[in-house]
Amino acid sequence: MRRERGRRASRLACALLLTAVVAGCGDDGGYESTGDWRPLPEGAPPQVAPPTEGQAPPPTAPPSGQQGQPGDPASDPNVVASGLDVPTGLALLPDGTALVAERRTGRLLQVFPDRSPAREVLVVPGIDPRGDGGLHGLALSPTFAEDGLVYAYLSTATDNRVVRFPISGGTPNPVLAGIPRGDVHNGGALLFGIDGSLYVGTGDTGNAALAQDPASLAGKVLRIDVFGQPVGDGPVHGSGFSNVTALCVAGDETLYATDDAGDRADELTEVVESGDAGFPTERAGTTSAVQEIDGAVGGLAGCAVAGSTVHLGALEGRRIYSVTLDGTGAPVAEPEELLADQYGRLRTVVLEPQTGALWITTSNRDGIGVPGDGDDKVLRILPPGASGEESPL
Repeated sequence: MRRERGRRASRLACALLLTAVVAGCGDDGGYESTGDWRPLPEGAPPQVAPPTEGQAPPPTAPPSGQQGQPGDPASDPNVVASGLDVPTGLALLPDGTALVAERRTGRLLQVFPDRSPAREVLVVPGIDPRGDGGLHGLALSPTFAEDGLVYAYLSTATDNRVVRFPISGGTPNPVLAGIPRGDVHNGGALLFGIDGSLYVGTGDTGNAALAQDPASLAGKVLRIDVFGQPVGDGPVHGSGFSNVTALCVAGDETLYATDDAGDRADELTEVVESGDAGFPTERAGTTSAVQEIDGAVGGLAGCAVAGSTVHLGALEGRRIYSVTLDGTGAPVAEPEELLADQYGRLRTVVLEPQTGALWITTSNRDGIGVPGDGDDKVLRILPPGASGEESPL
């Protein structure tokens, strides 16, 4: 078990979101940023003006299935968007809205905390969604207010790569290409450091030997600059991972990765610079998991840190696992389970620092889950105890 608690990971981009809310990008279609967000009382969502000429209409909900959901999406205050197709990447924009990526379609949607209809921003071209490939993680440029650039991790027919493009549209430019691609375990996590470094989580593509192969970019956490050049001794920052699905950072600068290991236990792991997380073979100095989750009820696919607690999205578990850590970074108890079997398969988890709310995407239309009314959805909920208010969990 890993007990190296190095604190060498760089400061990451969530600090950017602690700044004051600034003006949003593009046409806001009547949406106004009003500060702190709270779930609306049950009832129909607010109406907005019809789409302007040339603007895509909001997505419509697919037929309902048998996976039960807590209430109609139109009246469930936790649901801020519905009728999406496997929403995977999610990044909070400076105006308090969210940019959400659909894995299979390549669509980017703007989602509103006041439950206004989601609107299509653009479609990222060149996506190959075979297997578990497609459009994965999103990250805003560290200088987004000036350049409006969005970074995305995506699968093409031949590789996985990091690209960037202006949110106003345009051809994606490669930042880092040639990441191995497979039918499974394509990774896809992105997270910016406050120093401008970009951390990239990749998967082993189903070939476990690549995770500990120093010559391969598969099964790694990479560290590059905004142009795709290695930072430090990079680009490999950490190795020995099966499938890095999410990256998150604590206030003490500790970098964590979720590793969806398939038939082995899934892990929340601290990413130590030049460290080896021990997949598939534990070695001398292997950094052990902070928390293990049985793969049958795991499928870890998202993480967000709120204080001393790490919230983990679970696909197979269909819940959020909340792991509270002590001062040494070790769990104080078994994970608390939230939203169990309420919304199906839960994937991405992002913290809204201003309120402590969690933005969560469902993944019930991925060919494994059973879609319910309005799937797939984007949720926005308050974690237990946030802002001193009663939690909707």
